[in-house]
Amino acid sequence: MNLEAITDYLRDYRGNVKIMEVCGTHTSSIVKNGIRPLLAGGIRLVSGPGCPVCVTPASDIDALIDLAEEAEILSFGDMFRVPGCGVSLSDAKARGAKVRLMYSPFEVIPLAKSRPENRFVVAAVGFETTAPVYAALLEALERENIENVTLYTALKTMPEILDYVCSTEAVDGFISPGHVSAVIGGAAYEPLCEKFGKPFVIAGFEAGHILAAIYDIARQIEAGRHEVKNLYPSVVSRGGQTAALALIDKYFEKSDSFWRGIGLIKGSGYAIRGEYARFSANRAYNETQNNPYAEISEALPAGCRCADVMLGRILPDECPLFGKACTPRHPVGACMVSSEGACGVWERGF
Repeated sequence: MNLEAITDYLRDYRGNVKIMEVCGTHTSSIVKNGIRPLLAGGIRLVSGPGCPVCVTPASDIDALIDLAEEAEILSFGDMFRVPGCGVSLSDAKARGAKVRLMYSPFEVIPLAKSRPENRFVVAAVGFETTAPVYAALLEALERENIENVTLYTALKTMPEILDYVCSTEAVDGFISPGHVSAVIGGAAYEPLCEKFGKPFVIAGFEAGHILAAIYDIARQIEAGRHEVKNLYPSVVSRGGQTAALALIDKYFEKSDSFWRGIGLIKGSGYAIRGEYARFSANRAYNETQNNPYAEISEALPAGCRCADVMLGRILPDECPLFGKACTPRHPVGACMVSSEGACGVWERGF
């Protein structure tokens, strides 16, 4: 079916359907390309928990700031302004903390070699998309016998959070994240599709890709079907990237993980395997603090509804702080910080 026929169908759609675009890059494309005005009123697009910066809890930011007292922290820029319970990494840096912007985790290797007397901690944040990069870094650290670098891991996995969303939220179908799907493969969604009877459609990031995914989900629901569809076959296979998955499995094991504003979700994260514990800043930090990760409890700032945005309960502009107390320059919630955060995407509006 051509794009004109797809848009005609979606404009004239008579039913009511709630579709979650899980990935923040999809949210950006939807806003940038003006997709919502093309849809019938009964088609509601909501954002999901697919922005890694948004779901990283304040306790992880606080841990990195604490670690900066004795080590130099390397982090990607989009983590700098995420609020902790008190301050952000950017605030801490302004106060003299040892925090360095990195463009690649591998930047730590020449630093560590040139300054062997110093300790370095790499903030390893992300989903399955970035986990292979951090696994490759661990492989390089092991191969080169570098002993003054550790990783603070806040890596999360997509199937478990989608299981949570399906169990707790009234979402009818999902536009599955393209980048994550390239690593884990379309088969990763098949158990969820069967368990909950909901369509999962993998899409690229062009406007036509997203419209085709919305169309496919709406047609499946209309016909009473639920299938995993891969509309991004040039990048995504059913089995995923086997070499990347093998590298992840070598250095990481599944662990419970805390999601900002959502809570602890069993088996939804990656931790460094015990045999490589010497590279884990988390283990050393938790032992020092006597505060096991699974016991963390924290609340969002007063009035912040980031969790409701990430679970598809509300749209960003339905948060009372949106565009008022919470802006890209002065974010209250993490969803306003990142270029993939739904609130930031909506506020910037492209």
